[in-house]
Amino acid sequence: MHHNGSGKFESTFINVTIPENNSVLMSSLAGTRLGVWVAHGEGRFELSEDKSKFQVAASFSHVEYPGNPNDSDFAVAALASKNGRHLAIMPHIERSLFPWNWGYYPKNRMGDEISPWIEPFINAREWVKKHS
Repeated sequence: MHHNGSGKFESTFINVTIPENNSVLMSSLAGTRLGVWVAHGEGRFELSEDKSKFQVAASFSHVEYPGNPNDSDFAVAALASKNGRHLAIMPHIERSLFPWNWGYYPKNRMGDEISPWIEPFINAREWVKKHS
């Protein structure tokens, strides 16, 4: 990971869009747009080839800074390995697990005890159970 394009530590609540992907953790969230915390100084993905050469598991919903707080190429927020077992992600989904953690949580979902970000952790547990 490279230093953010701003040259400084970024801490913000931002939206990411989850495309169709092969990630063990993220594939079940395909088609969603979720809020998530960013808090790092080195989160920039510098991609040497066209976006189609990578397994993008999440993108910032906006291409330019500050909507792409890392200034990552193609607004990439997460990449998966070709087999989907490894995930490099810079937004902090673990800091966004509960509705009260979010900077904004949809009013029509206020009854949620836990946010949709629990799903990648459940997916990981289920994958391990299936493959052990």
